[in-house]
Amino acid sequence: YGFGAHDFPASGVFEVEPKKCPGFVYRCSVNLGQINMHPSEFRTFIESIANEYHGDTYHLISKNCNHFTDDVSNRLNGKRIPEDEITDSLSSASPCASQATSVMDDDQEKHLLSPFASKGENVSFVKEAPLKRMSHDGGEKHLDNACCVGLSI
Repeated sequence: YGFGAHDFPASGVFEVEPKKCPGFVYRCSVNLGQINMHPSEFRTFIESIANEYHGDTYHLISKNCNHFTDDVSNRLNGKRIPEDEITDSLSSASPCASQATSVMDDDQEKHLLSPFASKGENVSFVKEAPLKRMSHDGGEKHLDNACCVGLSI
């Protein structure tokens, strides 16, 4: 799942295939822990928290994809994403691309979270490494790096 901006007072939370965010290249993952939760329970949880993340409330500095992922992780397992990851992305003014949530099936392929997924799946949180940073070149800003933050089930 991801959180992004739009102009409407409706949820900015969306589904995206893990490690396949359009326009970005996956680099790595950092495990933030595990919980046991059925995928349909997790979907219900995401739907409830999505009401707090409307697209028109997205803010590059104070309410972005890092904040969404940090909030979800904290609510589910009491763990925060590493502070330096939030600080690095904010100090460089890099926009967040998305987060991803997936279900790991028996042959270890990842799929979008589905209420039809098998029972007893483990939920783990991952944070993808920053990909791009803002820089200045001759007065123009160029996006060199952006971050993708993810949740993986």
